[in-house]
Amino acid sequence: MTPTGPTGPVSPGDATAAAAPHTVEFLRRLYPGDEPERAAWGVRIDGTDLRALVAEATRAGWSQEWDTSEEPPDEREEREERLMSQHAPLVMEDDAHARRHFLGDPDPERREPETGAMALLGCICGTDACWPMMATVTVTAGTVTWSGFHQPYRPEWGILAMGPYAFPRTAYEQALAAPLRLPGRGFLHLSDHYGFDDCDSGETP
Repeated sequence: MTPTGPTGPVSPGDATAAAAPHTVEFLRRLYPGDEPERAAWGVRIDGTDLRALVAEATRAGWSQEWDTSEEPPDEREEREERLMSQHAPLVMEDDAHARRHFLGDPDPERREPETGAMALLGCICGTDACWPMMATVTVTAGTVTWSGFHQPYRPEWGILAMGPYAFPRTAYEQALAAPLRLPGRGFLHLSDHYGFDDCDSGETP
């Protein structure tokens, strides 16, 4: 059994050290409402939004459910939009909440008790459990690895063809401590193109 530490599952040795490292960025925008620190937390891996990676990984599964043999162009565009926007970033109560979560210590409702996997994306309806994207987050002394991506409501899809993503732990924690802070209050839309010019990546409060 893999031992568990205060920041999530910890393997005896750094088994992922040989894997090619990836880069991670966290994006933070305050959520609409009266709670001052509640924010949506987006993720980019190697510069690509996690939702876009999931969309490509689930395309084959969805194609088996959709009859596209005589699909008109407008329906094809609608299906593509649904595919790309099936998930939403997770909403965290404050920055400390986000750090605990992404270091492998999520709230119980965001973890699968059977597998230990945890949500990295939620549902666009606002209820994470409605349509989450689950993965195993393994934290070692040197790396943080995301692997075993799966959709719990589509067990027939199995483990999705994405990852594992091994991040150097120091760089991962630095990115988590200093997310790209998007101005104003609102949602993180996949169609938005966020760059450093759009963000305040200042010091951690």
